[in-house]
Amino acid sequence: MNSTGLLSEALRIDPIEQAKTIPSAWYTDPAFLEIERKTIFPAFWHYVGHETRVPEVGDQIVADIPGNPVVVVRGNDRVARAFYNVCRHRGGPIAVEDCRSKMLQCKYHGWTYTLEGSLRGVPRFGRSDLFDKKDYGLVPLTLEAWNGLLFARSEQCRLPLTVLFDGVADSIREHVDLSPMKFFRRTEYTIRCNWKVFVDNYLEGYHVPLVHPSLNTILDYQSYKTTVREFSSLQRSPLSDTDHSYGIQSGGHAFYFFIFPNFMMNILPGRMQTNLVIPLSHDVTRVVFEYYYQDISEGRRDRIEEDIRSSDDIQKEDVMICEHVQRGLSSAGYDQGIFSPEMELGVYHFQSLLKRELGKQLS
Repeated sequence: MNSTGLLSEALRIDPIEQAKTIPSAWYTDPAFLEIERKTIFPAFWHYVGHETRVPEVGDQIVADIPGNPVVVVRGNDRVARAFYNVCRHRGGPIAVEDCRSKMLQCKYHGWTYTLEGSLRGVPRFGRSDLFDKKDYGLVPLTLEAWNGLLFARSEQCRLPLTVLFDGVADSIREHVDLSPMKFFRRTEYTIRCNWKVFVDNYLEGYHVPLVHPSLNTILDYQSYKTTVREFSSLQRSPLSDTDHSYGIQSGGHAFYFFIFPNFMMNILPGRMQTNLVIPLSHDVTRVVFEYYYQDISEGRRDRIEEDIRSSDDIQKEDVMICEHVQRGLSSAGYDQGIFSPEMELGVYHFQSLLKRELGKQLS
């Protein structure tokens, strides 16, 4: 990328009242995403699914750590493990969709592995010299759970998972119990914007009155508050007391958590929605939504479907504005902007973390 994109001035972290937003090149230069894939993403934990999606021996879910495919599998010992979803033969995929099987098999040439990742079968390899199966097992990642949510990390990540979630549970304990949440549906959106455009947009309610008029009638915009911790931020708003389709229950609070670098949790009474932001290229992003509910019984299905439709309408509004912003960032009329200290603390916090971690990794 152009060297001016990573000048020390661009990495400097000023107080929000004096700070500028990150340069447009950080969103529009393809080379910058490669820097992030080598520095930011390997240094942190990444969401790979909920433990209720792998309840039985042999259950598998496919996931993505930006730049790396991952498979999570429940072993014969009932322990869930994560591996790079890559055969050690020639890079074929071990799993291409969520499934259940008695063993893992590469979908390219048929090499087989145990559910615990050891190489088991190598078709037509009898004459190969100096080949020891124990040296060619699947490459593992560390897997840990937080309130049923599974996160994986590579060896480059040294942070305890608890550090990322410091204070998160305490913030919602009086309002929401995450333990009985049950997986209901997974939805994906492909957006023509840089992954950071979507994150920036998520991290502020400043745009809600103009972009989300229906949501604006549900949230108490005047009471909308943002708080930040080291690696997370929380946007919180009371909900209206009238019955509405956006949440399963009226009243209560909406909580919007962001965990650096690319994971979100939207929590309303009776419902949790996770968002995982995956860069496909410098200007195309996949956002994976998973819906969890405390009650998924037949009698609640109409309300759940209504909630998902309302959420989908809001996501389409976000897709529209994020794609417009990406075009604006690519124009000659913009490079850096400024922050609203009242409304954009979350965006400032994210961009400051980005600068800090890039400076740390590139020093």
